[in-house]
Amino acid sequence: MTSPGVLLIIFFFFVILAITKPLGLYMARVFEGQRTFLHPVFRPLESIIYKLSGVKEEVEQRWTQYAGAVVAFSVAKFAFVYAIQRFQGLLPFNPQGFSTAHAAMGATAMTPDLAFNTAVSFLTNTNWQAYAGESTMSYFTQMTALAVSNFTSAAAGIAIAIAVVRGFSRAEKKTIGNFWVDMTRAIVYVLLPLAIAGSLYLVSAGVIQNFDAYTKVTTVEGGSQVLAQGPIASQEVIKMIGTNGGGFMNANSAHPYENPTPFSNFIEIVMIFIIPAGLTYTFGKLVGDTRQGWALFAAMALMFLVGVFIVYHYEQQGNPIISKLGLTSAPTATQSGGNMEGKEVRFGIPGSALFATVTTDASCGAINSWHDSFTPLAGLVVLFNIMTGEVIFGGVGSGLYGMLLYAILAVFIAGLMVGRTPEYIGKKIEQKEVKMAMLVLITTALSILGFAAVSSVVHFPRDGYWNAPGPAVANLNNGGPHGLSEVVYAYTSATGNNGSAFAGINVNTPWYNLTLGLAMMLGRFLYIVPLLAAAGSLAAKKRIPITEGTLPTHGTLFVGLLVGTVIIVGALTFFPALSLSPIVEHFLMLEGRLF
Repeated sequence: MTSPGVLLIIFFFFVILAITKPLGLYMARVFEGQRTFLHPVFRPLESIIYKLSGVKEEVEQRWTQYAGAVVAFSVAKFAFVYAIQRFQGLLPFNPQGFSTAHAAMGATAMTPDLAFNTAVSFLTNTNWQAYAGESTMSYFTQMTALAVSNFTSAAAGIAIAIAVVRGFSRAEKKTIGNFWVDMTRAIVYVLLPLAIAGSLYLVSAGVIQNFDAYTKVTTVEGGSQVLAQGPIASQEVIKMIGTNGGGFMNANSAHPYENPTPFSNFIEIVMIFIIPAGLTYTFGKLVGDTRQGWALFAAMALMFLVGVFIVYHYEQQGNPIISKLGLTSAPTATQSGGNMEGKEVRFGIPGSALFATVTTDASCGAINSWHDSFTPLAGLVVLFNIMTGEVIFGGVGSGLYGMLLYAILAVFIAGLMVGRTPEYIGKKIEQKEVKMAMLVLITTALSILGFAAVSSVVHFPRDGYWNAPGPAVANLNNGGPHGLSEVVYAYTSATGNNGSAFAGINVNTPWYNLTLGLAMMLGRFLYIVPLLAAAGSLAAKKRIPITEGTLPTHGTLFVGLLVGTVIIVGALTFFPALSLSPIVEHFLMLEGRLF
């Protein structure tokens, strides 16, 4: 590792640390219904939304009503996004003439299975893309279906996290808030102001924002090239702030139109982490003890720092096979050394390693380098980051409620060791809460490992479609342990609602589009519904006093217990799959053999 690279990572961490408290305090005031400095500007908009939608701001919901509202909203949004994709050829702002079956200019047909996959992807905040945006989606689809979904799916995640926090902060209450109010406030007071400020910066940095038709230019060699255009800055900023990750371009944040400079790269990484980090302080503020929030932050930060330095180390170390060929892999004054395959020169290894770690920590599918080209153990880290349940800061909202799930398990394990009923934030953790937590873990593990196992042995027609001519062949991806990594990563990313991909695998087939879509729904709804059930149960309980036998949940001991629970549960669940993919690939690389 180089000194500039280490300093970049440390500086990034301290920027996030500095933002956490003020943003967390602001969000606590927003979701408590208190006045903020932005109320004079955005309160009229909030009031208009309630009036037009018929929402009564003062009426709260039981957990069943809250969960029902989440599901109903998701069903309606799925239908909306699916319909726009299927009928985009008839809708405006489509200068390229993309349609459901358009094949000119290298365009991808928007088939029913691809539209299904994309609609599910954007409603679950996964933003997995089995298509190239610039050759598939019209401007209208990008704006009204995808960018709008980036706001609403992120806001839904924040709302659910706040509802779960109310389960701990309230006592003897039957309600946990109002989903429609929480989601509206998340959009109006949190996501919208950040998106406006962020998009203005991105435009100033060189990210384009227009409705022009694609431009045909002549290159310096005399050839011709078509340059994609479009309203990119507005979608880029919410994909980062909302930890969505769906890129306007196929190259995502490696494309200079989405991420033009090293400084824009740094700002975009900061965008990914600010809300998940801030919500930890919001949690502490709402439960009446900010030390509880800082404990969650510390656990997340510890896992993030360990992960990013492992990735950076192995990427900077490079491939030993290359070194054996007599080529220099150490950094010098004239070249970066290490593993630069699949990376942009303007970001280098530190900027790429930091981006890859942050995006897989935070359930954001944005990428600025190909994870498929990472060294095996660096690839293992970004894969394992998602396997933890996206709790290392995690997505907006989902990181917090995911970590609270692990906190429930941690105090339960501690209670077993000392023979005492587990407690957390003044609430007894009993049978229902533990059952709900275990249901989440079992379901997500079954989705990842089950779909990956079947997809590793099932054969498809040559081009991936059911009625294609020609003999059946295996999955269209690499062979050996690396190919297994690609399949496991795909279902891990889908179930974890991350959206990034290892690449090197063709997933635009009916099998992958449908099964990955199912994995996304399992990872979203069989995660949030049990947690909302646990929140409703906790909110109805009495608050119990702290005694000498109560486990402190704000100190170093609890942070270590929480981190250990996350790592051990992940390791026990996924170690066999990891040992057959990136781990065995690492040892093959050391022997000079690669698949």
